[in-house]
Amino acid sequence: MSHVMNTYARLPVAFSHGQASRITDVDGKEYLDALSGIAVSTLGHAHPRLVAAIAAQAGRVLHTSNLYEIPGQDRLADKLTELSGMQEVFFCNSGCEANEAAIKLARYYGHKKGVETPTVIVMEKAFHGRTMATLSATGNRKAQAGFEPLVSGFVRLPYDDLEAVRNVAEHNKNIVAVMLEAIQGEGGVHLASSEFLQGVRQLCDENGWLLICDEVQCGMARTGRWFGYQHAGIQPDIATLAKGLGSGVPIGACLATGKAAGLFGPGNHGSTFGGNPLACAAALTTIATIEEDGLMANAARIGALLRRLYAEGLAGLKGVREIRGHGLMIGIELDRPCGELVGRALAAGLLINVTADTVVRLLPPLIFSESEARELVDRSIPLIREFLAE
Repeated sequence: MSHVMNTYARLPVAFSHGQASRITDVDGKEYLDALSGIAVSTLGHAHPRLVAAIAAQAGRVLHTSNLYEIPGQDRLADKLTELSGMQEVFFCNSGCEANEAAIKLARYYGHKKGVETPTVIVMEKAFHGRTMATLSATGNRKAQAGFEPLVSGFVRLPYDDLEAVRNVAEHNKNIVAVMLEAIQGEGGVHLASSEFLQGVRQLCDENGWLLICDEVQCGMARTGRWFGYQHAGIQPDIATLAKGLGSGVPIGACLATGKAAGLFGPGNHGSTFGGNPLACAAALTTIATIEEDGLMANAARIGALLRRLYAEGLAGLKGVREIRGHGLMIGIELDRPCGELVGRALAAGLLINVTADTVVRLLPPLIFSESEARELVDRSIPLIREFLAE
């Protein structure tokens, strides 16, 4: 009997080691990894440059706390603000912590403006985390059930519906921010239209609101741009990062600019582990490798290839609703719950995921090659066809 708390419906497999886009279980069976630990293993497994950087940093200092200056934090903040167009960064350990910081920042901004009950617009089917505030911002009743009372101060609207946001702007004077994902990952790999994102940006400007973009899953070059919001040509006031930032070493970041920058001072927020030397070394190495190895362009190219191959291979197949995504963030929506495909794929030596009950989600590492993309398609399409035929 395991003494680990029973919070995960785990698959019956444990892994011993990996190399690039392949990972091997404790019995010696090899798998093609098209999930990347849920968009985390940006550089795949055991990338030599990342291994060397982590080992070197571990040989110097792992942790000092934020009571002291951390040079790696300064270098990482400089790089992230350069890539994102933001001004300053708060470092933490995870996506929910980054989003928690963003929500606190929005409320602090509202109180500074004299709004007694600062309220944040959030989206249906959103996923922002499992802390109490981020769970309350999340649009998933299944995740929220049993944890009431939820945190107040959120108004939920349909995703990609600009008119709904406009209506709230006319009637609710407590709104201080809009929080959204440019691509909803857990919600089913749904993409917001550029018109929606641009329209929300305009409404935020007109009403003095902050625009918060949750980039936890779609950030870090996964979509073929550094950040998902860049596809729409907009600039948020706050953006959050985690998952792929450290290629498996836990690190999160809350980035701010414009009227959201310069708000927090000493004592307003903090983290013991956030942005420690090891995590920053991993993140800096991840970014440098993406840049120097052309992995952002690779994500765009291989992602387009995958979507085309799946469209061709599943064309006309009854039960396939839509194939969508940006870069290496791809969803294949079926007309029925398809969670059992995860186990079937595992038996066939593939790591995939199903989200929102009916969407096969693919999140390969950014090092995925054309031959691996073709292999993934060739091995997964028969599984989908067989499943739908039943």
